[in-house]
Amino acid sequence: MAGRLASKRALVTAAGQGIGRAAALAFAAEGASVLATDIADEKLAPLADSLIATRRLDVTDEAGIAALAAELGAIDVLFNCAGFVHHGTVLDCAPAEWDASFVLNVRSMYLMIRAFLPKIVERGAGASIINMSSSVSSIKGAPNRCVYAATKAAVIGLTKSVATDFIVSGVRCNAICPGTIDTPSLADRIAVQGVQMVGGREAARRAFVERQPLGRLGTPEEVAALAVYLASDESAFTTGTIHVIDGGFTL
Repeated sequence: MAGRLASKRALVTAAGQGIGRAAALAFAAEGASVLATDIADEKLAPLADSLIATRRLDVTDEAGIAALAAELGAIDVLFNCAGFVHHGTVLDCAPAEWDASFVLNVRSMYLMIRAFLPKIVERGAGASIINMSSSVSSIKGAPNRCVYAATKAAVIGLTKSVATDFIVSGVRCNAICPGTIDTPSLADRIAVQGVQMVGGREAARRAFVERQPLGRLGTPEEVAALAVYLASDESAFTTGTIHVIDGGFTL
């Protein structure tokens, strides 16, 4: 079914690659007017072939976010997709790394929502806010993901709070919690871990695959399909929820 997002205005962060890019393409394919943003604007260039507008945006830059919100006004869909995966236990995470993870993984979403929400509420037509969390969060722990899990648990808390506070305004807020998804970000982590493992990259990749009960990694397009549902009016009765898409990782 095409046109599920017809006439909707959507903004996607971290749209230069991976899940963000797949979501921007999926939103556009369903009829949305999409603004794809990323700090790496050169990665956004190919999206122009799909008639997607692009803009460089640093989601840690409060002034830049506020300026963009003032320019765009009310939007219908905000997909907060930017994030970073730190590798290590609590003993491996220096205070500066802890703070940096929270700035990118949580504070950025706070800044985006805080900047765009007033115009959305003022318009009164409602909107869908989608936050990228993870199955590694308050849902489940994983080895060497201490600060990452803490940030993604915070995203779930933020999501539920926004949903609760603005449900009377018709604003929905939900979180997506993926398992291991085959993205360029994962490839970078595999490369780093492969240096430290017997068997190199192949062994590191196999370890990620083997922890998925379905026996494979997820795809960005599979997560993007869930994002389309949450952005569309099909999910009009859904807010404050976490949507796990993890190949059975949390079973």
